[in-house]
Amino acid sequence: MSFKICTMGELLVEFLANKQNQRFDETGEFIGPFPSGAPAIFASQVAKLGFPVVFFSCVGKDAFGKMCIKRLKADGVITDGISTHNKANTGSAFVTYKGLNERDFIFNIPNSACGLLSFDHIDANLLKDCNHLHVMGSSLYSFRVIDAMRKALDIVKSNGGTISFDPNLRKEMFDIPEMEASFDYIIDYTDIFLPSESEVSYFASQSSESEQTTMTRLLNKGIKHIVVKCGADGARYYGKNELNNSYSLHLDSYKINAVDPTGAGDCFGATFVSLMLAGYDVELALRYANASGALAASKKGPMEGTSTLAELAQFIDSQNHSIKQ
Repeated sequence: MSFKICTMGELLVEFLANKQNQRFDETGEFIGPFPSGAPAIFASQVAKLGFPVVFFSCVGKDAFGKMCIKRLKADGVITDGISTHNKANTGSAFVTYKGLNERDFIFNIPNSACGLLSFDHIDANLLKDCNHLHVMGSSLYSFRVIDAMRKALDIVKSNGGTISFDPNLRKEMFDIPEMEASFDYIIDYTDIFLPSESEVSYFASQSSESEQTTMTRLLNKGIKHIVVKCGADGARYYGKNELNNSYSLHLDSYKINAVDPTGAGDCFGATFVSLMLAGYDVELALRYANASGALAASKKGPMEGTSTLAELAQFIDSQNHSIKQ
């Protein structure tokens, strides 16, 4: 099946704390810069799998911006949608680790070049043959980028395309009212929904609602595929069969030496979405997605663990895997 994906949002450089439990309010060493940004990692992984992907963002006219664009081009991403600003610097993020899965961030996004991404930056010509849009919640950091997202969504939907949505919630961004307000709008158009396990309760109608009930309600709203990302515990899929009955499927994760979880969920989502669009069945797409997330977490740096389809197949062949129904 022929398809082209587009995504948009933050493109930045990331600096990683050199030691675990390193504090931001004390002098410490950081390593980097690494090219980063959740939608950029998603785009990189899609391209590494061999599928066409267009990425829209903004960088500064600086070495960090050049580094990010060079990396995405090398991975095969179509970078014609990335603009360069003369009056704003490339975005940045600093990350410190409290444990393998607990991180703190300091983001410089809203006041950076990618914070200026707007409606006018979305070139309709680049979208005319795109039939899938991937939306990252972390990218909805201003009214400008939300307007840009709506423009892209309208174009893709008018072409008969589909939408995937990863909430990618960051506590550091909860004070941005535009981001939260846009979620209901996006959910109404979403075909593939990719929350993490910790984000499920955010979409519950009440605090006591079970995950199963929440997912069934979202399926009944029109979402076709839901995957709850559970990190080291694998992933749970929710969907409907030919008889329109809801069902779920759990696939265990792969055991690896986890080094850096940043970007693992983005790689997981990119792989699942791409392979579903390519016509893979749900179970096989989930297997590859789990492998993609695992390999991403095995490398230090948010974009350093992206993998080709051949590398994922080789990794899966070397592992044993079980399915829970």
